[in-house]
Amino acid sequence: MRILIAEDEEDMNRLIKKSLEKEGYGVDACFDGKEALYYLEHTDYDAAILDIMMPEADGLTVLKAIRKKGLDLPVMFLTAKDSIPDRVLGLDSGADDYLIKPFDFDELLARVRSMTRKRTPHTSSAITIGDLTLDTGSHTVTRAGKTIDLSSREYSILEYMCMNPGIVLSREKIEDHIWNYDYSGGSNVVDVYISYLRKKIDGGQPHKLIRTVWGAGWMIKEDQ
Repeated sequence: MRILIAEDEEDMNRLIKKSLEKEGYGVDACFDGKEALYYLEHTDYDAAILDIMMPEADGLTVLKAIRKKGLDLPVMFLTAKDSIPDRVLGLDSGADDYLIKPFDFDELLARVRSMTRKRTPHTSSAITIGDLTLDTGSHTVTRAGKTIDLSSREYSILEYMCMNPGIVLSREKIEDHIWNYDYSGGSNVVDVYISYLRKKIDGGQPHKLIRTVWGAGWMIKEDQ
């Protein structure tokens, strides 16, 4: 999943970005509201984490622009303003969550997982496709009861596919969703990771879950 962070405190911005990337998220980070609006205009995100008090445009202004466009993007506010009226204002403005600084990074990650699940048909952390189960909470993957070890990038791609079962995902969609805005990797990097996933997920299995749709991309689908 791809997440936007808009936080003007550089150390905090860096720590949040590092924490999310360690969990396998694609992350773009900026330091003011104007930059945030630019990123949101040009990229499809699964969630946004916005500081309320930041230069150029505050978090409330950015959120207002998001909702004005009719986007259901999950948004979490980060702020040191902890009064009840401040929280009510943030939530009434259309935010999905509101986290007070200072905070625990484990709590931040749990809240991000909860927010992003709202954009999928899955109501729990476990996604099951055939005999494959992916748990978005623990980042564990099993097939036929056997645990499969994946790198963070392999997991991210598989999670994206599992959250869109039966939908063809092009190379460009996967790149845009998994890697950050500044990514400039090789043209076949997605193909390489799909190959890795195929060996780990489908290798030795009678029924293949990862399908190639020639000229279009890939999808994951339960064998019928």
